[in-house]
Amino acid sequence: MKAVIPAAGRGTRLRPLTDDRPKALVDVAGRPLLAHGLDRLADLDVSEFVLVVGYRKEAIIDHFGDEFAGVPITYVHQREAKGLADAVLRAETEVDDDFLVFNGDNVMTGDLSAVVERQQIEEVDATLAVDEVSRDEAAETGVFVTDDDGRLDAVVEKPDDPPSTKVLTGLFGFDPEIFHACHLVQPSDRGEYELTAAIDLFLRAGRRVETVAFDGQRVNVNTPADRDRATELIERA
Repeated sequence: MKAVIPAAGRGTRLRPLTDDRPKALVDVAGRPLLAHGLDRLADLDVSEFVLVVGYRKEAIIDHFGDEFAGVPITYVHQREAKGLADAVLRAETEVDDDFLVFNGDNVMTGDLSAVVERQQIEEVDATLAVDEVSRDEAAETGVFVTDDDGRLDAVVEKPDDPPSTKVLTGLFGFDPEIFHACHLVQPSDRGEYELTAAIDLFLRAGRRVETVAFDGQRVNVNTPADRDRATELIERA
């Protein structure tokens, strides 16, 4: 199973750490941020990394080269940072079977194999690793309503009264048909092509979307304070 890793961001909120490097190469616990995610994916025995690069892509390509931990790397270009659905679409020509998506600015601990195992079930079209958050946090993002078995029933964006406290973690499994849904996504209010919108379209088309509970800890690295929290998380692991 291939893994698509969006890593095209400028990291403007990480300044001054990104004044001289792309977000993917910001130092976290003595290594580039992106390397920590690639480590976790290599543990899942992925067959190939498809890195979606953009801003200062040459620095990322020069650093990682053609392989990481024995896994070959293919690079695809996202010319503008137009959202996660657009980033995933850049990999369409490189993927012809079920695949993973891992947000390149995430640092995660815990066992991630449940996403792979669930996605390999023939009837499953998409698998989302979800985490439980507070109701206040849930009201600020998209939440995912599931049945008792974890099958997705609905995606609800920024609800005043959250019907669920399950949110995305940044790890997904998809059937290649998700690319069709990504093509149909319209820009959000912030002008981006959101992957949550593609998932919602996938669900409305009758696709079977499953969720699995994330059992570790995670930090989405967007600010210098996040970088410090991610460093602490790695050093404790």
